[in-house]
Amino acid sequence: MAPRSRSNPASAASLEPVSQKERLQKVLAAAGISSRRDCEELIRDGRVEVDRQVITEMGARVDPARHEIRVDGVVLPRPKLVYYVLNKPTGVVSTNRDPDGRPRVIDLLPSDQRLFPVGRLDRNSDGLMLVTNDGELANQLTHPKYGVEKTYAARVAGDMSPETLQSLRQGVRLAEGLAKVTSVRVKRRHKQSTDLEIVLREGRNREIRRILARVGHKVVKLTRIAMGTLRLGDLPSGAYRPLTQHELRGLRQCVQPERAEERGSGGAGGRGSRRKLKQLKASAEASPAAKPKSSTRKSSTRKPSTRKPSTQVPRKGAVLDYDDPPNQPDTKDQERRSGKRQSGRKTRRGSQKES
Repeated sequence: MAPRSRSNPASAASLEPVSQKERLQKVLAAAGISSRRDCEELIRDGRVEVDRQVITEMGARVDPARHEIRVDGVVLPRPKLVYYVLNKPTGVVSTNRDPDGRPRVIDLLPSDQRLFPVGRLDRNSDGLMLVTNDGELANQLTHPKYGVEKTYAARVAGDMSPETLQSLRQGVRLAEGLAKVTSVRVKRRHKQSTDLEIVLREGRNREIRRILARVGHKVVKLTRIAMGTLRLGDLPSGAYRPLTQHELRGLRQCVQPERAEERGSGGAGGRGSRRKLKQLKASAEASPAAKPKSSTRKSSTRKPSTRKPSTQVPRKGAVLDYDDPPNQPDTKDQERRSGKRQSGRKTRRGSQKES
């Protein structure tokens, strides 16, 4: 066997134009090795080779049709992608590797291909699990960016009050932060228990059991009944079936970028809303500052008039303008005053001539 040499991503990615390549971890996930996150761990551990060069850093791009890719020394195959929906029974673990040798989900599917479950259900929970070798779709369905809804039927001990339901909607504080359900409603009430339907967009470890314990209700039974548009239906416990093309298209539509933006922008404090606020802020800074509009409304206080009082006598019955003085002098008074002024001028002229 030829010795393996270590290389950086740049040397492995310099064989072909970047536009014809895909990221190495994406190629591994699409080939059914594992989810994209697990494939990144394989790369970091030095277990992946491209053309006999060990790749240990993220960012390498490869062309699966031209490059020889090996994982643990085995040439990477290009298997046909398969998709199964399975009703996981209680007592079965959803991990592919179990040191204790307990029954696993993948043991319930007789397949010679390397399969893995999408997401996890704890050992004491049952219900819908998607099992596939499509690592890209598995990563999208479980990534918080896409916010794909998972629906659960939970039976809890005790009678759950409306105040407790509201607390679940507002969020419950856990060790790693605030955990909030997308929706919760009561399906049925029993004497000593309550049946709930809970929808989550997160995937924290044992999240439903932990948040219900925080509000004082122990989970008696927990079943996942839906993932996105995929429903469990009447599939018996432990049974599986392949997905229909209609179901597969529905799942792919759940992880479209525009759907992710719509779900992210909904709700206060969502990533989509924060992104939208940043975009609005950037556009506001780029545009010139808007000048405040001056008010065009005239003041209600009337300015004093600068017009001089009219000396004309209004005719009888005429309506006076608001600027005209209310009392006009009488015509006879004006004639007498003008006669006195003229006689005074004549007297002064005569005295000046005599002198």
